[in-house]
Amino acid sequence: MSASQIPPATAVPGDDTPTLLIKIFGKDRPGITAGLFDTLAAYSLDVVDIEQVVTRGRITLCALVTAPPPTGRHGSAEGELRATVHSWAESLHLQAEIISGRGDNRPRGTGRSIVTVLGHPLTAESTAAIAAAITGTGGNIDRIFRLAKYPVTAVEFAVSGAETSPLRTALATQAALLGVDIAVVAAGLHRRAQRLVVMDVDSTLIQDEVIELFAAHAGCEDQVAEVTAAAMRGELDFEQSLHARVELLAGLDESVVDKVRSEVRLTPGARTLIRTLKRLGYQVGVVSGGFTQVTDDLQERLGLDFASANTLEVVDGKLTGRVTGEIVDRAGKARLLRRFAAEAGVPLAQTVAIGDGANDLDMLNAAGLGVAFNAKPVVREAAHTAVNVPFLDTVLYLLGITREEVEAADTQADEG
Repeated sequence: MSASQIPPATAVPGDDTPTLLIKIFGKDRPGITAGLFDTLAAYSLDVVDIEQVVTRGRITLCALVTAPPPTGRHGSAEGELRATVHSWAESLHLQAEIISGRGDNRPRGTGRSIVTVLGHPLTAESTAAIAAAITGTGGNIDRIFRLAKYPVTAVEFAVSGAETSPLRTALATQAALLGVDIAVVAAGLHRRAQRLVVMDVDSTLIQDEVIELFAAHAGCEDQVAEVTAAAMRGELDFEQSLHARVELLAGLDESVVDKVRSEVRLTPGARTLIRTLKRLGYQVGVVSGGFTQVTDDLQERLGLDFASANTLEVVDGKLTGRVTGEIVDRAGKARLLRRFAAEAGVPLAQTVAIGDGANDLDMLNAAGLGVAFNAKPVVREAAHTAVNVPFLDTVLYLLGITREEVEAADTQADEG
């Protein structure tokens, strides 16, 4: 019987079905994958699994296929296949390895999580410690994929066999010791669903504390900054500190609002983050203990779906030193996250909250994923994950979005 006459193998292999793992290594070039499977096609095999990765121009291609029946022109179709594959590989200066076995991959353990690591840089030492910590929780690393190489190195681990919560706890300890950022989220369809992202404004979406910008025009910047720092550390009640700081602005001319708006500096990566999220169909909002006089302008400029903040009272063209309406404090931010989620039609479990201060903690804990962005120690310790690099768009990597995808989308928009 010729190789072309070999009957097809079982379409869905069981645990006892003979299979071959074919591994190809070498310098990458167009046509390698097509060439391997064209070679295998003569044996009427079924493809069970395929994995391919290219690293610094070197390809690693793995194909798991059903083994041919034990008949061939020379009595062994498998032997003939092995010789043919090795000959094909050698003709392209590639290496081939073929391993006999039975069935598919072993079933993965219960509990599936995605572990995202951000390093600046990501060292061999930290990678070893992270892998060991995953193993220590009973987890198995099924796949590793690089999301970005700049401005940070971002790597995603697909882990099975460990529940998300204990895995997150174990890796949080490692993150603090190693100086890397690690996020752990449950795997599943919800990770690809439409989401809502809600951010704090001061020192998160923007680099500034808005009330300090106002205070600079009132000549009381040092006094306000001292109270702000204490409030962000959780040492003062936010509402009391807000009223104390706003009182110092009494008498400022309303025209200072335009000056403050012009002084606001977006955090590096803020526009990229929002632009990319909007392209993906996410809804994006901000909540702030600052003032609507600034957040309304940011909402218009950045195309935000939601925005809420305190409002400085203005009478006869002057700031009165008071705020009007419901105070947006720590509890208020969490309420607004829930309100925005309800209006967006997004389950709370599919929300992402980003903040840096103690008054963001309720919001971070209420969200499906709470991200402490360059945050105070008390916030880093309580949040689901922390990002300690000055680029807001690195949050995209925690959502499984690659740098290449971001850049490709920007290029298409420019060309359009």
